[in-house]
Amino acid sequence: MNILHIDCSPRPESHSRKLSAALVEKLLEIVPYASIGRRDLGYEPIPHARSDYAAALASPVSLAAIGPSTEAVLLSETLINEVEDADVVVIGTPMNNFTIPSVLKAWIDQILRVDRTIRSTPDGKVGMLDDRPVFVGIASGGVFTGERANQPDFLTPYLSAALGCIGLNTVHYLPLQGTAFLDKVRAVEVCRSLVATIEPVMASLVQDLV
Repeated sequence: MNILHIDCSPRPESHSRKLSAALVEKLLEIVPYASIGRRDLGYEPIPHARSDYAAALASPVSLAAIGPSTEAVLLSETLINEVEDADVVVIGTPMNNFTIPSVLKAWIDQILRVDRTIRSTPDGKVGMLDDRPVFVGIASGGVFTGERANQPDFLTPYLSAALGCIGLNTVHYLPLQGTAFLDKVRAVEVCRSLVATIEPVMASLVQDLV
């Protein structure tokens, strides 16, 4: 089994990094022989879409001219191949100003590509990738879900729509909230509790892949 582990925070000791690491650790407990592919968008952010990439996707004619070795889409191909090679995807991300950080948006802009991961139809866009489990660990200084929610959440609906657009519909979110008010000990406890809540679902999904 192959795990694609993606982190988005630029901070080495960030809550989202610790949460995604805990998710990967739990997956390795379930499937010890799993291999891990790494894409660290926090430490090594990818560039936002350049003009040649935008031009290649601008029209049906330009799309038809794209091949996997076309220079404008080489980064896109690399990132898409990483997803295609993965049986499970783990994403650790902070919530920045109610939504995803720009480094994650840059990644999404490269993997959502018409005629490669998305098919455009009269009824809307259809994903071209096979579904696989995606576990998203979110760290938020505030509270965006549950009875104590006091801020908007544009992250989970957007990420679900974006991933679903390419065929990844089995997305599970683990929100580590109120991090601005958690000390280190309490943060570790909450992180463990979150992973424990998802473990039965994780085990069931992963066993289906083995």
